[in-house]
Amino acid sequence: MWSLPLLRHTDVPPRVTENFILSGYRFPNYSLWQCLVSAFRPTNETGNFWTHFLPIFVFTFHFLEVFTWEDAPEPSNPFFYPFWNYFLGVLYLLLGSSLAHLLNSMSLIIREICFFVDYGTISAYTVGSSLAYYYYIHPQAGIPEIGFEGQNSTQRQSLNSDEESWPSASSPTQVQLFFESLYIPSSCLVAIICVITCCNTRQCWWKYRYAVRTLVFLLPFFVSSTPVFYRLLSPSASSLSSSSPHLFSTMAAFFYRHCFWLVVSALFNISKIPERFSPGNFDIWGHSHQWFHCCTFLSILDELQMIKVEMWALLLNPTLVLSSATPPRLPGPTLWSTYGVMVLLQGCIACIIAWFGWQAYQIYQPEQKKLKGH
Repeated sequence: MWSLPLLRHTDVPPRVTENFILSGYRFPNYSLWQCLVSAFRPTNETGNFWTHFLPIFVFTFHFLEVFTWEDAPEPSNPFFYPFWNYFLGVLYLLLGSSLAHLLNSMSLIIREICFFVDYGTISAYTVGSSLAYYYYIHPQAGIPEIGFEGQNSTQRQSLNSDEESWPSASSPTQVQLFFESLYIPSSCLVAIICVITCCNTRQCWWKYRYAVRTLVFLLPFFVSSTPVFYRLLSPSASSLSSSSPHLFSTMAAFFYRHCFWLVVSALFNISKIPERFSPGNFDIWGHSHQWFHCCTFLSILDELQMIKVEMWALLLNPTLVLSSATPPRLPGPTLWSTYGVMVLLQGCIACIIAWFGWQAYQIYQPEQKKLKGH
């Protein structure tokens, strides 16, 4: 493995090269074992692997902290179903991305499939985020009484006068109808569109592929973030959903930081800074894709903290516990409405990846045969 030479951009197929990265390439005929061992060798993909693989453990540590909270329900309680699905979405993204960068040198065909899977995991993450936003940040989010019998009677009181700021069930607003009927389906539909579009950039719009992929994923961000936007822009929703102004301001701060890191990551991905200004000097460490990975993970970490703040508010605030006196709230999470949604989405994404994988096989199989004789 250590005797295999690393190549320059002129020595590998054009499909393998990256803009302004001149050296550190692996030839696309590595075995699985050679790819795995290359994680410990300085190639131009090594940093891409570790900047999304190590964050898995950091994210898991912060995720599991929720289950150590005092009086928190059991991890298997339905209240945590959306949170577990959010965890799965992030896990898919980080693991799919790191393995795509590690294993893409097995062949040109496997390289394409690796990145198809990468795009699919990003879409799965956006839907996992949407489920968490829907059940924890949505203005009508609440905790079903079932499973929280340990709370005393004073915690089962009705809402105060702020209840009246939210319309009654007899006169649902357009916002209510969107969230209750269209929010999750819209998130899934947009996720599927994003997968198809990003997979297409492997063949079309090649020159502008980074810009197209970055801009395409702005759409699921805006769709999935609508509960947060509504909370931030609607004072009545904020007073209804938060247990204190402090918690609401904390949630807002984490969301703004989440957006900041997303913008910075997009700038790195599109601009190709710093290697654009000094080609060849950032081939192994410090190139834009590694910074892109770091910034996206920081955005995820702030998003996780934002979700945890809202979960904490739901667990602490007695006015958010459902009772017969409260205004209409969302139905509680179920296996079907959380895990079922993710399973159906994964099935659709798998079919899309299989179709594009078959197209890639037909395109690259003749070229791959030539490379095997290299």
